[in-house]
Amino acid sequence: MKIHEYQAKNLLSSYGIPVEQHILCQNADEALLAYEELNMKKVMIKAQVQAGGRGKAGGIKLAKSADDVMNYASSILQMTIKGLPVTKILVSEAINIESEFYLSFSIDRKNRSVIMMLSSEGGVEIEEVAKYTPENIYRVNIDPFVGLPSYIARRIAFFLFDDMDLVNQMVQILQKMYQLFIDQDASLIEVNPLVLTEERNLIAVDAKMTFDDCALYRQEDICFFSEPTEEEEMELQAKAKGFNYVHLTGDIGCMVNGAGLAMATMDMIKLYEGSPANFLDIGGSSNPKKITEAMKMLLQDDRLKVILVNIFGGITRCDDVANGLLKAYELLHADIPVVVRLTGTNEEEGRALLRTSSFIVAETMKEAIKIAVNQSIKAG
Repeated sequence: MKIHEYQAKNLLSSYGIPVEQHILCQNADEALLAYEELNMKKVMIKAQVQAGGRGKAGGIKLAKSADDVMNYASSILQMTIKGLPVTKILVSEAINIESEFYLSFSIDRKNRSVIMMLSSEGGVEIEEVAKYTPENIYRVNIDPFVGLPSYIARRIAFFLFDDMDLVNQMVQILQKMYQLFIDQDASLIEVNPLVLTEERNLIAVDAKMTFDDCALYRQEDICFFSEPTEEEEMELQAKAKGFNYVHLTGDIGCMVNGAGLAMATMDMIKLYEGSPANFLDIGGSSNPKKITEAMKMLLQDDRLKVILVNIFGGITRCDDVANGLLKAYELLHADIPVVVRLTGTNEEEGRALLRTSSFIVAETMKEAIKIAVNQSIKAG
């Protein structure tokens, strides 16, 4: 689960990590009031969307007057950044920056530990630093049985600073951020940039956080921050119905039983130059109601030009799948072609049921996928 910058900053602040003054706003009038409340000559107007590259997209502006605040707030609130509409902005203190750094904690699954990354080149994408100046990235795997005691945090802080006051500030930030990471079951905390101000203070002026979905049952406060996108909402609906669903970018809707078969189906769609719209594994059940629910979910996606149903019947009975599809089609009145491949238990009975309907029936996976791709191309 991802959260917004303003939510991440509130969490950082609750753990005693310094952040700049900021006020969340939903319209230009609120932004103007926030500017007056902060009582500062310069403020930053920042789009609040769960996407990177906000600055490059024009979603972060420096305002030097009340007119600037109104103009920038109005224009940013009309923007869409990487497909996400901007509905909130942050009016925050403009910091006198002397230098910028990068700091993050994430999961290193290979070493079964938290990994901390630190760089003297903050304010830019860490991937660019890794590509061109990897020597400027300092990595530390943190032993889960040791954590981040002062002597380790101090050694890390000396990677960036010689000044003892700054070292001591950094030690506090590192320890508190690690504690936040562990306490809240985070999978990523990224501060980019962590800035050194002209007043010689370290402040987190941007923050990104994600949390382990499997641990949310014990993180009620974090769940309160959830603002799922339309695609994430669909994935949550699927999970509640016992499906595994992942939103993709194509136009061929896929309904498959079994994760391995679903991945193979998507691979073959790409092989025949098509593009899958989703990964949908409905599991091993042959309950017709489940088939109907899966079809309902697919038909919510208006990008689809064709639906491909690929069923291998072991535990799943193909005739039950066919009955579910017929019922779904009757209820939903779908106006796009549906290609069905049924193989396995009661496959002949299932195909016989579908041949009297408007479904396009195929006997092999290759045949079904070729038909689906052709239908997609035909629909333009």
